[in-house]
Amino acid sequence: MMGLFSSASSTASGVLNRVTRPRGSVDAGEDKAPSDTEPDDTSILDENEGSIIASLISQLRVGMDLSRVTFPTFVLEPRSMLERITDFMSHPDLIFGAEKEDDPEERFIRVLQYYLAGWHIKPKGVKKPYNPVLGEFFRCRYDYPDGSQGWYIAEQVSHHPPISAFFYVSPANHVSILGELRPKSKFLGNSVSTTMEGENRVTLLGRPDDGEYIITMPNMYARGILFGKMVLELGDTCVAKNEKLGIYCDLEFKTKGFFSGTYNAIYGRLRKNSTDIGEVTGRWSHTMEIKNSKTGKKRVLFDALKDGDNICPKWVPPEDEQEPNESRRLWSQLTQAINSKDMEWATHAKSSVEDAQREDRRKREESGEHYVPRFFELKDGRWVPKFDMPKDPQEASKAVQEWIFPAGKFTEPEPPLTASAPAPHPAAGVLPPPIPLAGS
Repeated sequence: MMGLFSSASSTASGVLNRVTRPRGSVDAGEDKAPSDTEPDDTSILDENEGSIIASLISQLRVGMDLSRVTFPTFVLEPRSMLERITDFMSHPDLIFGAEKEDDPEERFIRVLQYYLAGWHIKPKGVKKPYNPVLGEFFRCRYDYPDGSQGWYIAEQVSHHPPISAFFYVSPANHVSILGELRPKSKFLGNSVSTTMEGENRVTLLGRPDDGEYIITMPNMYARGILFGKMVLELGDTCVAKNEKLGIYCDLEFKTKGFFSGTYNAIYGRLRKNSTDIGEVTGRWSHTMEIKNSKTGKKRVLFDALKDGDNICPKWVPPEDEQEPNESRRLWSQLTQAINSKDMEWATHAKSSVEDAQREDRRKREESGEHYVPRFFELKDGRWVPKFDMPKDPQEASKAVQEWIFPAGKFTEPEPPLTASAPAPHPAAGVLPPPIPLAGS
């Protein structure tokens, strides 16, 4: 791959000619989409877009850190990364009630389901969410059919290096999720990789003795940026673990080989201490199953084809009631431009936000001011919310509502929820009876 790029750099015109050719309008036999990808998994660039990509690539070197590289607007998904994280809260029925399970292995599986069910939600083609700017935040509330609620707040607490801290809690459903993401992108020749450092820390509030369920993230790869159709893949290994329970799952997100394999495949080994108790297989974009290592029986963890549209809606304050650095308001012009497919407007809107960010940073450096995040603080190497939650669920719900959405500042939705996605199907998340795993 290094040789490929060196050759491309020394013969720039040849590479540019190849890259700028409209994807999909090449000679027969060239640039074919991989046979087992879905249409929504690939991107086809027109000639103008290809020229912009080619110009960008000509400035890069293999292994280069892309944190300071500005990407063209047509590769952007019209929402911030801070909002993108809420995809993992889209199927709460999978984790709600997990604390009632007497079997610790079953509780672990319920947490694993929550995590795996968040990956299937993605835009058409190869797109990346907006890179949040320092001080940007996103907040929303979930109003569930049974009258309970959940709250989410995410904030960009550092810009270089980029760090996004997030917190979700539903006291009535005894679940809290705290985490941070520290993405690092590199140019690899015909692909761009994003290493997703950071972790999710899930707590079942009704099972305090369980401690934290900790889950790391797979890496992301955008392939085919020099030749071939662009494809987005998840790859490499992440870990789900609960050290107090002694239960671990090594999850491998498999990237497709050049000659064999399939897209979006996943494989995992579930073990209690050193004993294998289960095996996870399937495709994160389709259906995933877990097999009992002792009995050989299988059960569905999540079926994206069947239940993927049953996304729990979230309420977000109207943009005119949001603060200037709140994600949807901050990026409003860019989002409108992308949805209107006006790339000139989009480029201007994106530059306006980024220029203002640079000016704010310049002023802080001149004054010697140190930026202090609003919702999170660093304690013992972790970003945690500036919030002490009462133990009583009702009191906790009132306190978190006032912390994230201070009274009198917002117009509450009428009817009770302004849906940004279809309401959950009544049968969503109904699971088969748990299958005891080996060793239980």
